[in-house]
Amino acid sequence: MSRLSDALAWAIDAHGEQRRKGSNVPYHAHLRGVASLVLSDGGDEDEAVAAVLHDLVEDTDATVEDVRERFGERVARIVDACSDAYERPKPAWQRRKQAYIDRMRTAQPDELRVSLADKLYNASSIEWDLRLRGDDLWRVFGSGREGQLWYYRSLADIFLERAPGPMADELDRVLRRIEADVA
Repeated sequence: MSRLSDALAWAIDAHGEQRRKGSNVPYHAHLRGVASLVLSDGGDEDEAVAAVLHDLVEDTDATVEDVRERFGERVARIVDACSDAYERPKPAWQRRKQAYIDRMRTAQPDELRVSLADKLYNASSIEWDLRLRGDDLWRVFGSGREGQLWYYRSLADIFLERAPGPMADELDRVLRRIEADVA
């Protein structure tokens, strides 16, 4: 898995001192967690590499072409599918997220796996942070509680239909717990 090690080193360097939203957790913890979920779900090395790099072109100066040159067409395609914006400043949140939801309706299975792992990791982090911080957590999201729940539920429903299995089921369970806590 030397390609995975190379991807992780590149991602850690490129993301630098970035932290997870509203926390002191180094960003690379998220990347490792998403890759772990992909591998646990039966993903292959390309999918794990894409999982480590899934936010690279969205949140750093790297491009999809950079990913393609280093890791090939398939990894670049998956990373591209999992990115919601390249422009700076980013377009409006609602527009970006709706476009992402629409893209997942026709995404390829490997793109769905990486996206699902990312959303499961994020939703689990939200659930964890809600236990620690309570409803104050929602202030770190520009869309607030309602926007985040709309986005994650929309994607979970797509994953349940298009990528059924343990990860989709777990995302649904996590979201149901979050929804019940804030209803």
